Amino acid sequence: MADLSGGLGGDCDPSEEDEDPTDRETREDMRLGTGFGVETGEKGSFETRGDTVLGVLAGEDEAGGGRAGGGSHGEEGGGEGLRLLTTGEKSSMPEEIAGVEAARRLREESAVGLKGTLPAALSLLSHLTFLHLNSNRLAGAVPDTLGDLQYLTELDLSNNLFSGPFPAATLLIPSLVYLDLRFNGFSGELPDEVFAKNLDALFLNNNQFEGQIPETLWSSPATAITLANNRLTGPVPTAYGYGGRVRELLFLNNKLTGCVPEALGFLPYIEVLDLSNNLLSGHLPSTLSCLSGIEVLNIAHNQFTGELPELVCDLRRITNLSVSFNFFSGISQDCDRLAGRNVFDFAGNCVPGRGMQRPQPECDDAPGDVGLSCLRIPGSRPVACAEAAVSIGIGVTFGGPLPLGLSGGGAGVTVTVP
Repeated sequence: MADLSGGLGGDCDPSEEDEDPTDRETREDMRLGTGFGVETGEKGSFETRGDTVLGVLAGEDEAGGGRAGGGSHGEEGGGEGLRLLTTGEKSSMPEEIAGVEAARRLREESAVGLKGTLPAALSLLSHLTFLHLNSNRLAGAVPDTLGDLQYLTELDLSNNLFSGPFPAATLLIPSLVYLDLRFNGFSGELPDEVFAKNLDALFLNNNQFEGQIPETLWSSPATAITLANNRLTGPVPTAYGYGGRVRELLFLNNKLTGCVPEALGFLPYIEVLDLSNNLLSGHLPSTLSCLSGIEVLNIAHNQFTGELPELVCDLRRITNLSVSFNFFSGISQDCDRLAGRNVFDFAGNCVPGRGMQRPQPECDDAPGDVGLSCLRIPGSRPVACAEAAVSIGIGVTFGGPLPLGLSGGGAGVTVTVP
């Protein structure tokens, strides 16, 4: 198990012509995936400390000469510079990490086995662009100095033992577009600013975040947002604006309450929407029929009531629709057709005359709250998506023919985002 609490270790990758047995063993360790890699376009340095080697692999120099560091540690190479930095079983991460300050990439290889805490000196890798340290045993808080990595575009700390509040340092990284913090022990409330970042992907699932989802959610430009398996409470934020370009939105396994907002039906690019295993209630809004590109819709294990809007079952691209273990009292023929194609799961509801439904006493005690506006029965007529979007202030425009289920003809809804 490699220990990071002291610093960063590794070995250089000399040419096979001059490599000594020690180098050959380390290269075999690298092949077996015991280390992590660093790439750079500039030369650096290396030094040894006991069992630890801070290594720099230099490419050929400008004159086409041999590989620097081929046989003797301590030589400084020219040309392309550091390409791979590995840690073995006895390696630790020394504070001399500044010796590879030109590093461009730090990523995990399989079965790295790193443990300890991230050193503050990691920020001295000032040109780092990729930092992937997932699937290790790194613990503690994320150092504030991580915010100094101004060129960092991808940060993956998933599947570790990190704890504490949301790492605010990540909000200070100006170039960051990919943030993966899933499967850790982060807790507390989500800051509003996280959704204001120019991220393309945001994975925060399987932590202990609590409190409400910030309304700024819908200002995020991310195409994938995963908040699943936390302790989030309160309502699903109303999708004011147009919900960015999100294609995958996962809220499952939290404690969200209240209605599904009508505006959720106007996310123009959504393909996967999972609200399962929460405490959501009321009727589903008919506006969900406007999700013309959705493929997976999962609202299972909530407290929804009433009849399932038939237009929801008429979504043309749907491949998986689960409404199981709610309190729905009726489904349409369109839903029956989906069930026949193994696309639709409605087990554990209150539909009369159907198998695998709740016992009648449970249905008689179906939850409800007269204060919820979503308890009103949705209309059965086709939804005029464009007009409905405008009526609730959604900034999307619908062009082209409406889907068959909405207008009786046409190939689909074209959505343009201003």
